[in-house]
Amino acid sequence: MNRAAFARLSPAAKLLVINQFGINVGFYMLMPFLAAYMSGNLGYGAAVVGLVLGVRNLSQQGMFLLGGTAADRLGCRPMIIAGCALRVVSFGLFAVFTSLPGLFAAAILTGLAGALFNPAVRTYLMHEAGERRAEVFAVFNVFQHAGTLVGPLLGAALLAVDFRVIALVACVAFAVLTAAQLLVLPHREVEPQQQSVLGSWREVVLNRRFLGFTLSLSAYFALYNQLYLTLPLEAQRVSGAAWSIAVVFGVSTAIGVFGQVRITEWCRRRWSSGRSIVLGLCCMGGSFVPLMLAAPVLPERLPVAGALGTALAFVPVVIAIVLFTVGQAMTNPFAMELLPEIGSERLAGTYYGFYYLVSSLVAAGVSWLAGALLDAFAEPGVRWLPWLALLLVGLAGAGGTALMERRGALGRARQEQPTTA
Repeated sequence: MNRAAFARLSPAAKLLVINQFGINVGFYMLMPFLAAYMSGNLGYGAAVVGLVLGVRNLSQQGMFLLGGTAADRLGCRPMIIAGCALRVVSFGLFAVFTSLPGLFAAAILTGLAGALFNPAVRTYLMHEAGERRAEVFAVFNVFQHAGTLVGPLLGAALLAVDFRVIALVACVAFAVLTAAQLLVLPHREVEPQQQSVLGSWREVVLNRRFLGFTLSLSAYFALYNQLYLTLPLEAQRVSGAAWSIAVVFGVSTAIGVFGQVRITEWCRRRWSSGRSIVLGLCCMGGSFVPLMLAAPVLPERLPVAGALGTALAFVPVVIAIVLFTVGQAMTNPFAMELLPEIGSERLAGTYYGFYYLVSSLVAAGVSWLAGALLDAFAEPGVRWLPWLALLLVGLAGAGGTALMERRGALGRARQEQPTTA
């Protein structure tokens, strides 16, 4: 990461990006190992484990809009603190309870905590960034990636002792983060809202520019989820080795940590924010082309081909991951920059919350479809179809954004006085 980019952040922004590193360390220290703990140590079936994980996901995604609305009306700082404190409780429950009701309670509170602090952190950071939002969110992404890398490594080391030790360490980590926000994070004045909660939601829903942008950008989240679904599955299919999944995440994280700021600055010098998003989505969608071309001719696991054959079979996956992560780095900071401009800085939390809610629902649908296509078209002759579908998702998002860019719909919105509802 470019140290100068971090040095240019305000003290509050520095705290928030460091806080995000800690959040990701604590979360990814525990969550990747929860399924194995529940099935292996506690003896729960796969359906029960999937239900607990699904409830965690739903409780976070379903509450994004409420969390963003609360940030606008109660302030970002209280929501960040409340979210971190709630993670202390939820991870503590994972350490204490082995019964199903206790695990469900822990999962629900874990998701709710994320719904509280995620929109609030981004709204606070948006206000702190001023006119340098894309650059600030690029640094933010670097710390996110770093936390995503460090967390599982710590979790794997602690798993040798006991899963409950992981939960307790994660609990302590969030307690430290909560204390840091209480002691150091500056208070920001909350702009009085002249309309009701339902009135603010109605404003968001009636903002056609924002709805169009949200639907186009939902392609980003739909493709981003493939980093946890189709890409690891394809990596393991062609290699037949569990280490291939680590390579997928390792390559992606390395590019995110060391390349994010440089990629953002490079795009800023050449293109508008909208064009950077268009090209980023094209890059993410295009990353599936090597897999689309190679999947029909690559057999399962290349037996007797040796290390060299396995490495050659893995080349399309590596190319895909590189293109995918570069496209992700091109898209995300500029999307975060444009969201409040197309929406409203006055209701930034509400707009962020709605954006994440819609994107999460679209991502869930696309992920289900991608998984179904992988199952249905597993034969070599038709194995390219799932990757074509994902390519089309990226192109659809890019096309929608390009259309808005051409019509001049990605500029700053005229701030109007809200109507009371």
